[in-house]
Amino acid sequence: MPDNGRPAGRVDTENAHSARIYDYILGGDDYYPADQEAGDAMAREWPALPVHMRANRDFMNRAVRRLAEEAGMRQFLDIGTGIPTSPNLHEIAQAAAPESRVVYVDNDPIVLTLSQGLLTSAPEGRTAYVEADFRDPAAILGAPGLRQTLDLGRPVALTAIAIVHFMLDADDPAGVVRRLLEPLPSGSHLAMSIATADFAPEEVGRVAREYAARGMPMRLRTRDEAHAFFDGLELVGPGVVQVHKWHPDGSGGRDIRDEDIAMYGAVARKP
Repeated sequence: MPDNGRPAGRVDTENAHSARIYDYILGGDDYYPADQEAGDAMAREWPALPVHMRANRDFMNRAVRRLAEEAGMRQFLDIGTGIPTSPNLHEIAQAAAPESRVVYVDNDPIVLTLSQGLLTSAPEGRTAYVEADFRDPAAILGAPGLRQTLDLGRPVALTAIAIVHFMLDADDPAGVVRRLLEPLPSGSHLAMSIATADFAPEEVGRVAREYAARGMPMRLRTRDEAHAFFDGLELVGPGVVQVHKWHPDGSGGRDIRDEDIAMYGAVARKP
């Protein structure tokens, strides 16, 4: 809740923030009244919003687990980490392979404030947090924390979960992803979830307008536009699908309707 005893520092508590709205809707406690008001307003516009956000989180869990267990990934670079929510990425990866190394990247002051929750690595592995902007791949790849944690001569799993919809076309998000992948060796992987209005255009459009009204414009993408992020890579089956259809394991707890999900997800291998 708003009075969580943690130092606010540079955190803007007066205006809603996307990571805190997400935390509020998922039942976390690292949000403020502005985030609660925004989340409630968005859920009124689209009551399926909590189902959608939980399905996105579950996709991340399944993708990371499969990358560790089936693709043999032992290094992960997570862009746009957001507020720590257990199980965090390193907890999932290290449950499968304790020696896994994870670098989290975000430029949000509240994530920096709470980042200690991301640094509780298994003894065999390692985690690090880098404060940097997704739009600056050179700063991310050159950060000492990354270089000290990951060996870029070995395959890396790059994850960008529910972030590119906050990048407009002028930001060239596909180009940013390519520049992050460029120095990574063959056998590296990309896992992404990408927001869309393909399945509930009116409802999701209203949610997008609520975000924009609070200074968070977003770009919702079609399946073809989502597919373009994986150009030149080898898509892992079933390809680019709604996140609840990517290797479902029943963890969602109930049948999920397509119109309740506004996110595509996919995993691909760099040849």
